[in-house]
Amino acid sequence: MSDAPSWHPETLAVRAGYDPASASNAAKPPIYMTSTFAYASARQAKDIHEAYFDGTGPEVGRPGHIYSRLSHPGLDMVETRLAALDGAEAAAVFNSGMATHSAIALAHLRPGDSVVFSRPIYGGTNGLYTALMPAFGVGEASFTDGCDRADIETAVAAALAHGPLKLIVIETPANPTAAIVDIALVVAIADEVGARTAIRPLVVVDNTLLGPLMQRPIALGVDLCMTSLTKYCGGHSDLLAGGVSASEALIAPLRLLRTTLGSHLDPYTCWLLLRSMETVHLRVERAMDSARRIAEFLRGHAKVAGITYLGFLAEGSPQRAVYDRQCKAAGSTFSFAVVGGEAEAFRFLDRLRLLRFAVSLGGSETLITHPATTTHYALSPDERAAGGITDATLRLSVGIEHVDDLIADLAQALDAV
Repeated sequence: MSDAPSWHPETLAVRAGYDPASASNAAKPPIYMTSTFAYASARQAKDIHEAYFDGTGPEVGRPGHIYSRLSHPGLDMVETRLAALDGAEAAAVFNSGMATHSAIALAHLRPGDSVVFSRPIYGGTNGLYTALMPAFGVGEASFTDGCDRADIETAVAAALAHGPLKLIVIETPANPTAAIVDIALVVAIADEVGARTAIRPLVVVDNTLLGPLMQRPIALGVDLCMTSLTKYCGGHSDLLAGGVSASEALIAPLRLLRTTLGSHLDPYTCWLLLRSMETVHLRVERAMDSARRIAEFLRGHAKVAGITYLGFLAEGSPQRAVYDRQCKAAGSTFSFAVVGGEAEAFRFLDRLRLLRFAVSLGGSETLITHPATTTHYALSPDERAAGGITDATLRLSVGIEHVDDLIADLAQALDAV
């Protein structure tokens, strides 16, 4: 749709990627439940394969399909919609967020290369870069203050001592503490590394906690914008998906790698995701309104030792300046710490009646978890401490229930601490 780029994100979330004329004028996208696609002729079969694998020939830009592991109409629609929301040229969608992260790593890292990443970071991403990739000879280094040039440059120097720096991977706001990384600063450092070494690392941003509506990393100069679509875009805790947006030149190799890995998103889940993306802005806005009220309640409670809600960043701090510059809102996922440690946190969790104690975030229901013993269990105590995760830390993902009911449940559970 040629006029789509002029539409607001809320409109793109409903309309981008689907033309009713392509499906018997059905108002909503159908589910293409097929594993393979018939060719009109032998010549067309060759042309479609040339277009997919070489990017040349008369079928380039046409909706020809081969086999659903390579692509299918539902996947095309989701990828077009995600790219539109992220303000990118193209997107590749996978069957989970970690499948997306893994594809990026496998596409760009080779033995002898190195990667830099921010802390805290999702536990699965941490394992990818501290356990799996080092087994293939990839070096790694990390930084904890994403707003401090010296801290980032120290990690970059450590990585370069191992070998060529190919990726800088940042998660901002970070899981679970909502720590901020200055995207523009990281992009500038990547440019400087490229000018100095003749190899510019790609900047990858995990945009899950705010994306795609409340933060636009592509507009800030990043190369690859990754989002766990399981979370807010899926938004109902009933599907797994992940996506990455970028230029077509960066996305095309990821699609080919996905063909080999077999990590595509299936037709039914694509249909569910398209349906959920239509209401993402409504759910996110409601959850963010409730999150602010809940954060205000927690901040003033005697049994809460600290809170990481982005709306409370101190005026005049480097983090606040970065937040004001690159984020449109504070989101609805943050962490807080109860007074005490693991025992007090466990008493609090076991007392909850409405909030659901479960991993993941961004669902229509409010979820709470204890990162040290769940999502970040596999990290060492030192790694958790470096990311600001203590035995008293609790991560809260606010859903769309009535806020008064949520606050009442938190209040009665805090009485047990």
